[in-house]
Amino acid sequence: MSLIRRIDLRDADETVDYRAAVPRADFDIEAAVPAVHAICEEVRTRGLDAIREFGEKFDGVAVDDIRIAPEALTAALEQLDPDIRAGLEESIRRLRLTCANELEQDAVTDLGPGARVTHRKVPVGRVGLYVPGGLAPLVSSVLMNVVPAQIAGVQSIALSSPPQRDFGGSVHPTILAACALLGVEEVYAVGGAQAIAMFAYGAGSCQRVDLVTGPGNIWVVTAKRILKGQIGIDSEAGPTEIAILADDTGNAAYVAADLISQAEHDPLAASVLVTTSERLAAEVEVELEAQVATTKHVERIITSLRGQQSGIVFVRDLEQGLEVINAYAAEHLEIHTEDAAAWAARVRNAGAIFVGPHAPVSLGDYCAGSNHVLPTAGCACHSSGLSVRAFTKSVHVIEYSREGLAEVADHVVTLADAEDLPGHGAAITVRMQS
Repeated sequence: MSLIRRIDLRDADETVDYRAAVPRADFDIEAAVPAVHAICEEVRTRGLDAIREFGEKFDGVAVDDIRIAPEALTAALEQLDPDIRAGLEESIRRLRLTCANELEQDAVTDLGPGARVTHRKVPVGRVGLYVPGGLAPLVSSVLMNVVPAQIAGVQSIALSSPPQRDFGGSVHPTILAACALLGVEEVYAVGGAQAIAMFAYGAGSCQRVDLVTGPGNIWVVTAKRILKGQIGIDSEAGPTEIAILADDTGNAAYVAADLISQAEHDPLAASVLVTTSERLAAEVEVELEAQVATTKHVERIITSLRGQQSGIVFVRDLEQGLEVINAYAAEHLEIHTEDAAAWAARVRNAGAIFVGPHAPVSLGDYCAGSNHVLPTAGCACHSSGLSVRAFTKSVHVIEYSREGLAEVADHVVTLADAEDLPGHGAAITVRMQS
């Protein structure tokens, strides 16, 4: 049995829905809503007691004090492997540079004498950052959440990650070390939906936040959907995914390695190759067999590659391939073609685009300087990845003198009357008559 199925779209006509032709994993948030709603209500009404109970039930560990002591953060950093620290520091350095360039300046528009509107960018006051810790301790997600928040000017940052049985109910030490390296002092050993509810309602020493960001499993994603409005959220990120657009110039060993790199995240992860080349596809299948046999998380990877969400998709040419990948709107998109930059420039829908043979997705996961918290499940057609902008909001500041108001007074009164809101007009005329 092949490790990955084939999907042939070469004879497809214009009526084919390419987004449906490349299916994704089943990730039924609606089915999880009743259970997650109950968890959120328990946290809202019972606070810390409910959080402790859910931690014992879902994470298999009883945590007395959910907040990590400052000395534990310091100790984790002191004990961190020097090579890991060096990698984290370089990743932080690069991410800070790109985030600093994303900062938007206030925009001032003078509309006439005494008539000014300022579009002011204001950082969110307090944020809750979620870092997964289930199948893998995603220390890189600490950086991807914290750095843009700090560059945006957020003054109050809380971070939560699941308690680990192997570490006495604390957060994974590498995650703690990354928090200490970034100066994040408020860290909680809380996972799943209960962590999002803690951020939304406040519990124990954790005060409620304005915004929650960070990826997570279906329980986390469902809690974000339920509590959206109570808090702001970045996105409803589902299982990770990679799409690769490749022609005959693609390197089969590189392509196979990159498909595997995403498959090792989760059995529901999607690995999709869109190609014009039968030869490349056959070589990739051979490479997958060879490389999977020597990697670590074999069962997880095979489940992902053989799932309905993964496949090799054949297209008649790169123009059709471009249509397929724009419809699919992948979280991560790699371009392995001749003149890759030109094809990448025509992509509309992707969370992040990796151009050419030496820009694999794993580079973006750690040290590219880009952010790896990205829209999944086709949401890249309308949403963006995490950035400084996610941690800021816009406020219009309106400054008008009497002279400036007089210039448009008649228009305002006329429009107010047109909407049958005479009080609106009266707020103008009372000023003009004084």
